[in-house]
Amino acid sequence: MRADARKNRDHLLAAAGTAITEQGVDVSMRDIARRADVGLATLLRHFPTREALLDALLRTSFEVLTAKADTLEKSSSPGDALAAWLRDCVAWTTEFRGAITLMAAALEDTESALHASCVTLRAAGARLLTRAQDVGAARTDIDGADVFALVAALAWLGDQPSLAPRADHLFDVVAGTILTAPGRANPA
Repeated sequence: MRADARKNRDHLLAAAGTAITEQGVDVSMRDIARRADVGLATLLRHFPTREALLDALLRTSFEVLTAKADTLEKSSSPGDALAAWLRDCVAWTTEFRGAITLMAAALEDTESALHASCVTLRAAGARLLTRAQDVGAARTDIDGADVFALVAALAWLGDQPSLAPRADHLFDVVAGTILTAPGRANPA
């Protein structure tokens, strides 16, 4: 891709990211184009569908979260790595309002442009969970799908105005339920 085309694409993605942060994933393509100070046709030339735009925008974030899991796996204890990664995922899904619904749907839809990225992200979380389980730092009766569902639930809480002030506390409650002290029996 030419440098100017890459710059235009990055500008559109930045505008889309801001719009989604403010209005959620259902923001209109026209609003995104307006925010980017381009015509709708220009936006559609780069991203012919909403899913193509969301795929490009979310894939970058998924790659960052997946890389974060790799870094945490190498630099932190298993329990700390899992807790930090969960917090980052919840923060991201809360920031991109409505993204968690798209992610959950994409996991089930192998034809979705987001499917592969979502599967990779879920696998990163499952890997951190397994590592924590192997040393007795996480309960053994949950799996990667459960971790993803908990991220979704916590993101939903953060997206509810009346519950948002309690989101950090509830994250700590959920994390405390997932994580165990080494050598302590896993809660049932």
